[in-house]
Amino acid sequence: MLSVASLLGSLLSRSSGGSTAKIGSFQWVHTSYHKPGLLLEMAQSVIPPLTFNAHKGLAGRIAVIGGSKEYTGAPYFAAISALKVGADLSHVFCTEGASPVIKSYSPELIVHPILESKFAVHETSEWLEKMHAVVIGPGLGTDPVICLDIAKNILEEVKKKNLPLVVDADGVFLLTEYPDIIKSYGKAILTPNVVEFERLFQKVMGEKPKPEEPVLAVKVLSRALGNVTIVKKGHNDIISDGEHVLVCCSEGSPRRCGGQGDLLSGAMGTFSYWAHQAIERGTDNALLSLYGPNLCAAYAACLLTKECSKQAYSQKRRSTTTSDMIDCIQSSFETLFE
Repeated sequence: MLSVASLLGSLLSRSSGGSTAKIGSFQWVHTSYHKPGLLLEMAQSVIPPLTFNAHKGLAGRIAVIGGSKEYTGAPYFAAISALKVGADLSHVFCTEGASPVIKSYSPELIVHPILESKFAVHETSEWLEKMHAVVIGPGLGTDPVICLDIAKNILEEVKKKNLPLVVDADGVFLLTEYPDIIKSYGKAILTPNVVEFERLFQKVMGEKPKPEEPVLAVKVLSRALGNVTIVKKGHNDIISDGEHVLVCCSEGSPRRCGGQGDLLSGAMGTFSYWAHQAIERGTDNALLSLYGPNLCAAYAACLLTKECSKQAYSQKRRSTTTSDMIDCIQSSFETLFE
C-alpha cells in the first residue's frame, strides 16, 4: 500500500504547466490552470461537425451499464444525456426489473435487460463490440453478484476492447472494493463525489485525504492508480491524471438534487469518444495535445453540467430537478461550444 508521503516528491518534481496554486500550508504545487477561453477552445476542437454526409452511429454509440430494481432514474439520466449531448445511439444494460421502467421514460434509448442473466458478461461483451464508449455505475446498485461480480467482469471486457470508460456512482463503489482492476487503464475516467473520493483514497492510500489539500489529494490518488484520470466532483470540479490538473470552477447552482452526476457521466461518455477520435485523427490544438482526451472530455462535461445547472436554476429556482437540467442541454451546449 502506498502512502501520500512516498508520492509527494515525484508529484512535485513532475507537475507542469500553468500558474501556481497554494496547496496546503507547507508547499507550493504547480497546477495547470489556464484561461477559460483556451480550455473552451480545446473542448470545441473535439466536437464533430453536423453534416448531411454522416450516417447513424458516427457521432457515437454509448453504453450505460446500470439500472436495478431500486434505481431506474440514474441510468436513464446518463443515457439520455449522452444522446442529447450529441451521440447517435444510447444503450442501457440493466436488470430485468428495471428495463420496462427505463423504456417507459423514453423511446429513444435501447434497453437490454440482461444483467441478471447467467450469460450477462458474454451477452454484454458481444454488444460492446459495437460501442464507442462505456459508462459503468449509474443505478447499478451494490448487489454483490451484479456489482461485484458481473459488473467487475464487464469492466474487464471493456478494458480488453480498449474502449473509453467513465466510472461513476456504484461503479466507484466497485473500484473501492477492487481498485487494482482499474489501475493503469489509460482510457478510464473516475467521477467520485466527495464521500466516494474519501473512501477510495483511504482504500488505496491507507489514510484519509487532507481536506486542506484537495488538488494534491486528487493527483496523489491518480498517480497511485497508475495515472487514471479522476474527477473529484464538487463546487469546483478537480480533474487530474496524476500529472496535470484542470479545475472547472464555472458557475453552477446551489441546488443539489439527485441525478446531476448521472447527467455528467453520460455527457462525459460522449465527449470521451469525441476526444479520443480527435486525437486519433490528429489535432492541431496545443492544449488537447498536452492534456490528452481524458482531461479534455472531463473538463467539457463538467463545464456543460454546470451550465445546465445554472440555466435550469435561473428558471426553476428551488424546484430545479435533473430533468430540468437535461432540458437545458441543448441551450447550454450552444452557449458554450457553438
